[in-house]
Amino acid sequence: MSKKNGIDAFSRRAFLRSAATFGAAAIAGAAGAQDALNEIINSPRRGSWDDQFDAKASRTATAVVSNTPVFGPETIAHVQQAILDYQNIVSQGGWPMVQTSVKLELGVTDPSVQQLRQRLMVSGDLPQSAGVSSSFDSYVEGAVKRFQARHGLPADGVIGEYTLKAINVDANTRLGQLQTNLVRLQSMSGDLGRRYVMVNIPAAYIEAVENGRVALRHTAIVGKIDRQSPILNSKIYEVILNPYWTAPRSIIQKDIMPLMRKDPTYLARNSIRLFDGSGGEVSPETVDWNAEKAPNLMFRQDPGKINAMSSTKINFHNEHQVYMHDTPQQGLFNKLMRFESSGCVRVQNVRDLSTWLLKDTPGWSRQQIEATIKTGVNTPITLAEEVPVFFTYITAWSAKDGVVQFRDDIYQRDGATELALQSPYGVEQPSGSVEQDALPQ
Repeated sequence: MSKKNGIDAFSRRAFLRSAATFGAAAIAGAAGAQDALNEIINSPRRGSWDDQFDAKASRTATAVVSNTPVFGPETIAHVQQAILDYQNIVSQGGWPMVQTSVKLELGVTDPSVQQLRQRLMVSGDLPQSAGVSSSFDSYVEGAVKRFQARHGLPADGVIGEYTLKAINVDANTRLGQLQTNLVRLQSMSGDLGRRYVMVNIPAAYIEAVENGRVALRHTAIVGKIDRQSPILNSKIYEVILNPYWTAPRSIIQKDIMPLMRKDPTYLARNSIRLFDGSGGEVSPETVDWNAEKAPNLMFRQDPGKINAMSSTKINFHNEHQVYMHDTPQQGLFNKLMRFESSGCVRVQNVRDLSTWLLKDTPGWSRQQIEATIKTGVNTPITLAEEVPVFFTYITAWSAKDGVVQFRDDIYQRDGATELALQSPYGVEQPSGSVEQDALPQ
């Protein structure tokens, strides 16, 4: 196992034992600092904004966006600084929990808004000069949007279920999350290549990086909790337009066999054909679908709009038989919880990524890619130069100075139950539900 692949086995507890050097520095800094909550409580109910606080930018996700990649050279230093800042916060008592029985949104007046203001001030999302009134005004709304953007939540400025749960993760737990992820980030330091693709599984998003800057960002759908996307380092060597989809053995056994028992027309309706080891086509009527084991046949879906990979498949070398691909179900990208696949990664706006991957491959402009897709003909394209790809597991980072990003620990690898996704979403139900996009419906 490589150093990079094995780092997720790192024990959070072991790291905490080795964090004394950071703690000493943080305590020294905290000794001369005025208590943060006292400053908040004693501040005016509505003061002037700090010159460095951009109130307009705080109301949009752009305030936390950076074109510096997660694996950029600045990230480790930013995370180390964030660890010192969070140790300082912890040493001063952390932040208050927000307890509310009403929906907190613009225009609401409630005592719990005071707790919310204090919470957002301690984490740096709201300036202390905003005061601690009970009014949920436009400044609080802007701070909530900033907090949501940092946590991968829809930046609507409303304290909903998931935002409240993220707000009430205590400071010490967030500190541990930063420490755990610092080690993961350090394992990926160094030259990753002039161009590379990074899939961050907990964030369910993709960065295409060129010359140290993010050239493209893509929303992604990654593996569900019980069919996880693997951690891997590989190289993209091929883009296939109008791909065939070949069903994995696990999906044939777990999903297609039961479907065929219920609906014998399923394969024909979805343009899935059966082939034996000699390449000869086999009629579905000759197969015993009630058998305990699936037949030793290849299940292959023809190219087309209903194909499970739609227009595009992106191949890279790996032992897990996973890949990146398009999907006919584009609405899934609008979901908050995008952990729905059987391990492969679906890419929103995948044609943009294909164009970027093929930019150094002669004859494959965006126009040629689109024209080929329209033909419906299966077309494998070998990249002129392979592009490194990294499937990673980063739940906390800071690619922009002073902006700390957190995500749910979807696969429960960070060592704290508070960081796990607080929902059964993504866990396959025992009723035999199928993987909705790797399997044609």
